[in-house]
Amino acid sequence: MRSAEFEALLDLSARIGADPALVQAAGGNTSIKEGGTLWIKASGLWLMNARNTDIMVPVALDPLLDALGRYDPSAEKAQDYVIAERNPSGLRPSIETTVHALMPQKVVVHVHCVETIALAVQADGPALVASRLGDIPYAFVPYARPGLPLARAIAERLEEDTCVLILGNHGLAVAAETVDEAEVLLHRVSRLLSVTPRQAPDADIAALQRLAVNSQYRLPEDASIHRVATDLTSCLIAAGGSLYPDHVIFLGKGSVIASPTDTALTIEEKQQEGMALPPAILFPGRGVLVLKEATSGALAMARCLADVTSRIPQGARLNYLTDEENAELLGWDAEKYRQTLNRAGQALQ
Repeated sequence: MRSAEFEALLDLSARIGADPALVQAAGGNTSIKEGGTLWIKASGLWLMNARNTDIMVPVALDPLLDALGRYDPSAEKAQDYVIAERNPSGLRPSIETTVHALMPQKVVVHVHCVETIALAVQADGPALVASRLGDIPYAFVPYARPGLPLARAIAERLEEDTCVLILGNHGLAVAAETVDEAEVLLHRVSRLLSVTPRQAPDADIAALQRLAVNSQYRLPEDASIHRVATDLTSCLIAAGGSLYPDHVIFLGKGSVIASPTDTALTIEEKQQEGMALPPAILFPGRGVLVLKEATSGALAMARCLADVTSRIPQGARLNYLTDEENAELLGWDAEKYRQTLNRAGQALQ
């Protein structure tokens, strides 16, 4: 029998999972601590499906916290702490289980809020956030790979009353003793960090159709994806590299920007043998073409890129992920697992 708070968390999970300004694809996760068990969203599953799919995994909280305190490598995946008899679907805990375990509050909600990311990727992000959050007890955590590195960075900054984490180049986490309180706090912080996005010109659909001829690319159904290319400031920002982990996982390192003489077909022909085609191609001033076989996760992240870059001011100094950080994400076992689910389309719809 699930508690009323557990049921409320599932309702909240479904709501925020359906809001692309907060959660994209299989990103983001929610949790609740009950009777020594941390129930957390499973890796690779979509929060928006919380009401029609079993998405929560039971993890033994105290043993996991003990492992975290010792920086035991087993805490990285948290798989060793799953309560198997209460996990009939064999789900795997979120790659960010350690974030939820460290925060002492009963309910934790972690989202990839585009308003937060747009500030948290800027070199002066800590100052920008400080000027907006006022007396809310928060901690700004510089970018660290999810897992033990991020857990360590959070532990160094957590104070007794910390209820909000601003994760550099990553997102937002809020914590409270009830689901209702967590939801109120989530929307309050998101509102305080909000930035009016730049207006972008419409896509040149006729030109894009010509550029897609004889290729494996097509127009995206979501027209908002085009904004990252039709707005040249956003396009320049995207050209600089990867800004946050889920971009790397679902779209690959950085963005592919077409030259004035490129078509989708010429970009395909330039691709090295054995290398996967990019899920999206940005044609500056014209719009975006997406791979015909692009997963729903990749398409959601293409929309996220447009949403984030449109909120970053022209000329802002940005902290892009380094080559090492990109490689670390792509070679990490936990992310390989999500990539496998993404390619297979398992539980990602």
